[in-house]
Formats: sequence, structure tokens, C-alpha cells
Amino acid sequence: MQSYLLFRLYGPMAAWGDTAVGEFRPSHDHPTRTATLGLVAAALGIRRDQEEKLLSLDRSINVAIRLDAPGEVLRDYHTTQVPPTQRKVTHYTRQDELNADKLHTILSSRDYRCDCAATIALGCKQNSVFSLNEISEALARPRLQLYLGRKSCPLSLPLAAKIIEANGLAEAFDQYPDPQSALDTLTHGLWGFGGLIKEKVTRLYWDSDETDLSPEMTYPRRDRLRSRRRWQFDERIEYMATQSATED
Repeated sequence: MQSYLLFRLYGPMAAWGDTAVGEFRPSHDHPTRTATLGLVAAALGIRRDQEEKLLSLDRSINVAIRLDAPGEVLRDYHTTQVPPTQRKVTHYTRQDELNADKLHTILSSRDYRCDCAATIALGCKQNSVFSLNEISEALARPRLQLYLGRKSCPLSLPLAAKIIEANGLAEAFDQYPDPQSALDTLTHGLWGFGGLIKEKVTRLYWDSDETDLSPEMTYPRRDRLRSRRRWQFDERIEYMATQSATED
């Protein structure tokens, strides 16, 4: 038997950053490794400038994802005013930026996923510096604000973290409920909401070849942290398999 920590992610909007070129900011249809571990790091109280702790977390955890609902794409034409970069000038708040003498306007197109739901499974590697119990307690009482990829994307359901003993990832996911029931309970009778839009198959993604799952496809992903300070990420292999979706 092996221990896994499972929790759910749902919000009306999410952004799972893909490789960005120029003014276009795309999004994957499922949470990336860096987004998932960034949320865990925030819960643990690890800040962006704490490079060693972020790298220790990245080297300690395997991540698997069950995509319960991919959501729909929303593209936002985004305008942002920012001051020019100046040596020895630090803007500590957004108000400081807007009070600058000169402001530049940055135009970009940003993709979001609407009504995206996913279940995350974390497993500790050997010699991990973080335990699943420690992470579970942090997710229940996060020290920093949690969001789904961007600050404009808050969570809309409790994470409901749960440690599960199972013989593999497939069994662990089977023991964790689909977020559809929780969402239907919260939105029952409100605004005529009909629940999540689900696919005929459920997709599973994971980042380690030491699992009980048999991959149907593999993908190169550049979302393994190398340096948060310099925004550098290494390439990894992501594995994918499908299973029949559970009928509610």
C-alpha cells in the first residue's frame, strides 16, 4: 500500500499557463505541475523568493491529475498600465506603480478555462523534506492566498484534502469523490445551473513512470521548476491515459 494526498480544484475561471510567446498567454486544459506545486507552496507559506524551499518541494513530490471537467476557453483582451523599468527604483504596491511619472500600456490576449474541475493526487518521493500530513494540514489552513493559476481566479470549493492508502493511483482516484456532487449540492436551485460539462472519458495525467497506470500517450512539458527567481523551467515527460467517465 502507498499513501497519496488527494484534493480537488474548482473555480469559475482558471489559468494553467502554457509556453507564452509575445503577447499571447495560452492555458492548458488541465493544471500544470508548476501551478499545482505553486498552490501547495502558498499553502505551506513558501514565498516566491524562497528559491531553495521551492526547489526542495519540487524535488519531493510526484503529481498526478484526474481531469473531471476541462471547462471551456475564455479569451480576454487584456490591457495593463505599468511604469518603465528603472534601476534602483522599486514599486512595492500597485498604487506605487500607478503614481509613477510615466506609464506604458501592455496589450495581451489571455486564455482562461471556465468551469474547469480537477482532482490532484500527490505522492512523496524518497527522502522528501515535506510529509503528506504537513501538506494536508497546510491545505486546510493555508498561510498565503490560494488561486487557480492567476490571482483573478479564486477557488470556489474547499480543497477537501484527504490522505488515502491505495495500491496505486487508479485505486486512489477511485476512492476520492468526483467534485460534481459537491458542486451540484452548492448550486442546487440557483440560477438554473446544470452542473459541470463533462466528457465521455476522463483523462488522467501523471509525471512518474513508476505507477500502476499504463500510458496511452506521452507529452513533453516545460513546467518543472528550475529557478522561480529567473522564471526558468525544465522539460519533463507527462503521461496520459483515459478511463470511462463516472455517471452521476
